[in-house]
Amino acid sequence: MSKPTSSRRSFLKKLGGTTALVASAPLAFAEGFPQLLKRPAHHAGVAANDRIRLGCIGMGLMGFGDVATALQVPGIEFVAACDLYDGHLQHAKELYGKDIFTTRDFRELLNRKDIDAVIIATTDHWHDHISVAAMEAGKHVYCEKPMVHHIDEGQKVIDTQKKTGKVFQVGSQRVSSIIFEKAKELYESGIIGELNMVEAAYDRHSALGAWQYSIPTDASPQTVDWDRYLGDAPKVPYDPKRFFRWRNYRDYGTGMAGDLFVHLISGLHMVTGSLGPTRIYSSGGLNYWKDGRDVPDLLVGIHDYPKTDVHPAFQLTLRCNFADGSGGGELTRLVGSEGEIQIGWGNLTVRRDKLPKAPGYGGWDIYNVFTDAQKKAFVEDYHKKYPSQRAEVMPPDEERYEAPKGYDERLDHFVNFFEGVRNGKKIVEDATFGLRAAGPALASNMSYFEQRVIHWDPERMQVLKGDKGDMRPGK
Repeated sequence: MSKPTSSRRSFLKKLGGTTALVASAPLAFAEGFPQLLKRPAHHAGVAANDRIRLGCIGMGLMGFGDVATALQVPGIEFVAACDLYDGHLQHAKELYGKDIFTTRDFRELLNRKDIDAVIIATTDHWHDHISVAAMEAGKHVYCEKPMVHHIDEGQKVIDTQKKTGKVFQVGSQRVSSIIFEKAKELYESGIIGELNMVEAAYDRHSALGAWQYSIPTDASPQTVDWDRYLGDAPKVPYDPKRFFRWRNYRDYGTGMAGDLFVHLISGLHMVTGSLGPTRIYSSGGLNYWKDGRDVPDLLVGIHDYPKTDVHPAFQLTLRCNFADGSGGGELTRLVGSEGEIQIGWGNLTVRRDKLPKAPGYGGWDIYNVFTDAQKKAFVEDYHKKYPSQRAEVMPPDEERYEAPKGYDERLDHFVNFFEGVRNGKKIVEDATFGLRAAGPALASNMSYFEQRVIHWDPERMQVLKGDKGDMRPGK
């Protein structure tokens, strides 16, 4: 339990001696030291026949990061890299040895019999093509989020996973986080009462965070396989910005919604067990990063979630801002009738502030204008009817939880993936979960660009046919 705020302390002081009558037990406020969550115990040793040989398709920022994390799991061997820029392949050999196989053609990597699993960390517009081809080639797949570039590509990925029986995991790592596991436990305990709204934000304040990635000096049509890169995207002349800063363009990426909304939605669905919203609306603009990009740098979304067997109806508000002068950051708040769960980077706080249950009694601010005689009579009457009611003069209960220093939720996500490969352990973010997170995020883009409400079917994972985007109440 936290100390009372200055306004709370001044309020208690104003109540004076009468406070002792209202709260017959003494008030005590603990400092509220954070509780350290337990770090998961990963494999200490792996048998030789449990070794998993790994390839990575897309050796950019996420590709190198994913490989480095995957290799922290015992028994993983990195043997092959695919990328369309020669410098990335050269750097892969610098890091992992001259003997690793490298190629510009992902099909050559998938044809190798010595590769068990692949990471797909390409541009978004290649995710579905390579995921399907990889599973059909007998490879297990860890695919970066969002799972697909367009909503209608998702069902084929789901069907291929079911047909081939291969392990498929989407790389939105917070669903494997001990922080979100604790949030789920707290939420399911009913500690915040009935959920009514969720507020989630992922803001940034740096050129890197806003996708202004560095372009190597040797980038050229000779060192970049531009034609292969375009794939099914519109045919345009070579442009290094469109290759190295691809997230800025709808032809290859999915903007703020596909990059960051999908993280926020994934975490929410993991905690609440929700399948998704039914109404989606977004607004925003391109306000600061006017660098030729065709996606917004500020996006706000409103998603309406219906009542289900596992949660009440609630509203989700989402926000991403790429010019956040306060420094940026991320936050998810699940707000209920009796408290909130607030999830940050590597920590969470649960606060409880129950409303008074005594009918006919309002806040004690009005009490302060009563006469002295009426104050006494009021308190006596209150205690006679409700002897155990003291919430009105107590500060909110608060508990804080933190992940261990150096904790890496992405490592836990890879552990889950590789345990699925090794022994069939359930995948926390399979293709169906991935589409239920990506779908509302991509529908947020539809809403922004088409300036209308999108009606979404969370069970069938599709935009409703004939949707007119009617914004009238009840429609």
